[in-house]
Amino acid sequence: VQLVESGGGLVQPGGSLRLSCVASGFTFNMSPMSWYRQTPGKERELVATIGSVDGTIKYADSMKGRVTISRDDAWNTVYLQMDRLKPDDTDVYYCNAAGVYLLRKYDYWGHGTQVTVSA
Repeated sequence: VQLVESGGGLVQPGGSLRLSCVASGFTFNMSPMSWYRQTPGKERELVATIGSVDGTIKYADSMKGRVTISRDDAWNTVYLQMDRLKPDDTDVYYCNAAGVYLLRKYDYWGHGTQVTVSA
């Protein structure tokens, strides 16, 4: 199983980034996918989740209105479009796949991509 994030980097306040996560090794189109963020020394915080079959989307209050999660099952990829970024959005952003498949729980993580918002 692999989740490979990309798209992070340095951006000025007010700017935008689009994160991508390419998945392999599991049945992507049947899996809910999420993005989390983490500050060193703190717990990972959910940013957004997108369901599989129904595509239900949920956003955490902290970034609601400034982020959009989407997925492309043909390419086993989940995206996080981030707009109007603030310095407080600086974090490592992680891709996650978690759920139950064929009665087995799974919880997969990528290695993360650094997002730095600074002038």
